[in-house]
Amino acid sequence: MSKVELLIVGGGIAGASLAAAIAGRRRTLLIEAESQPGYHSTGRSAAFWHEGYGGPFVAPLSRASHPLLEAGGYLSPRGAIHLARDGDEIELVEGVSVRPLDRLDLENRLPGLRAEWTHGADEPSLADIDVASLHADFLAAARRAGSEIRTDARFASARRGTSGWTVALDGGGIIEADCIVDAAGAWGDAVAQGCDIAPLGLAPKRRTMVQLRLGRTGLRHLPLVVGADGSFYFKGEGDRSIWLSPHDEIDCDPCDAAPEELDIALAIDRFQSVVNWSVEAVERRWAGLRTFTPDRVPAIGFAAGRTDFFWCVGQGGFGIQTAPAAAQMGAALLLGEGEMPDGVDPAVYDPTRFA
Repeated sequence: MSKVELLIVGGGIAGASLAAAIAGRRRTLLIEAESQPGYHSTGRSAAFWHEGYGGPFVAPLSRASHPLLEAGGYLSPRGAIHLARDGDEIELVEGVSVRPLDRLDLENRLPGLRAEWTHGADEPSLADIDVASLHADFLAAARRAGSEIRTDARFASARRGTSGWTVALDGGGIIEADCIVDAAGAWGDAVAQGCDIAPLGLAPKRRTMVQLRLGRTGLRHLPLVVGADGSFYFKGEGDRSIWLSPHDEIDCDPCDAAPEELDIALAIDRFQSVVNWSVEAVERRWAGLRTFTPDRVPAIGFAAGRTDFFWCVGQGGFGIQTAPAAAQMGAALLLGEGEMPDGVDPAVYDPTRFA
């Protein structure tokens, strides 16, 4: 039997970053149901730092995370081009710096662009994130400070007693903990219910990604190209390949998400409605889960009326770009010590708003 002060359930970017932020200050164990942390969402992300992604309530976490991501060497400049048709508006969060693009500008940036795309915007600040390195470094920082990380350890249930939680794992194993941190992503509500805590109403959604080989070269540094109507995005991957998504959010149960042929075909069809570049092959395909709270703003804080159950869920598709600031805020709330990230109001993310 293990005895810890903090038990973090979930080893994706949310749990890993929080474990790193509290490392060395509390006796901590992180448990991950799969054989490797970040299997379902973090490890399948086409992550980029996009200042306004997620809306005005997520942007403060993204902005506060940028200096830490940049200092750690996790960002690579890419830039973004937003495309719009006549009558479309390009919706951006206030404060995001962009430059308008007319049709001639777009043709110079994207040769072969279909005629219906008449105007756009250039967003130079967008950058790729080295997700694998960021996630691995969070886990390594936690380990160096003495935290334990245990894989193939699936949460089953928990019982609250006079001296804290007694947590049972699938397949056997008992852990005693003073406080449970729910960072279980799509399984967040199930973990809460296993602790007799009211669920938040988390909604997992499947997103499809495809790697295409095209009949042209020089694509590696192609900017992220985003439809103003929210129907697609794609970016360069290799000299002749791109990553493409139909920007889908398909309701699903927590699972090992897999792409469906219809969604792959839809992605390719939408891509071919943007540019006249020939598609030679589908080189890879995958899907991941993005989990949202009812208002699509992360929930980070103690459950209503509790000091022994802490939520760190609902990161949606922006959990990686917000991870450094979200973890700093979460650690300050959880431990009752430390500074909040600049420009971040923790009340916005308080899970008791759903109580």
